[in-house]
Amino acid sequence: MLPQIFFAYFAVVITVLSILVITRKNPVHSVIWMLVLFVHIAALYIFLNAEFLAAIQIIVYAGAILVLFLFVIMLLNLKKEEQERKFHGYWPLGVLAGTFFIVFFILILSKISVFPKLGPYSIQAIQSEGSIMTIGKVLYTDYILPFEIASIVLLVAIIGAVVLAKKRIE
Repeated sequence: MLPQIFFAYFAVVITVLSILVITRKNPVHSVIWMLVLFVHIAALYIFLNAEFLAAIQIIVYAGAILVLFLFVIMLLNLKKEEQERKFHGYWPLGVLAGTFFIVFFILILSKISVFPKLGPYSIQAIQSEGSIMTIGKVLYTDYILPFEIASIVLLVAIIGAVVLAKKRIE
């Protein structure tokens, strides 16, 4: 009973924090809520006995990605953006897109199995080999292409941030 209560807490809090991130008008407040969200996700990883993923969550996301977000926010001229009224005539399209998303989300949720079949890595196999070794083997064998694509996307984002910063200085 206690594990279900902990999981329910994390599920509710992570959902609420996600909504807070996207609904705040001040982008700095959104980044702060995102930091709290990332810490809760890391705690959920610890609850699921994935300590390595929790450490990576804190180091990579709460550390590097949030610094990048703050860097971009500080480069933008937010006063000018807040004064311009954009997209006010598009609310019917937004309602239609939101309705489509909700229907699509419900269809996806109806297909999800709560208890999927077990994979080749049991708890005993992971404990005997080590979680970092198991993650490394799976990442660099089965998921090497998505891993490389993610690294290229991050590289493009870093180059874009540098180009934006350079244009502002000149």
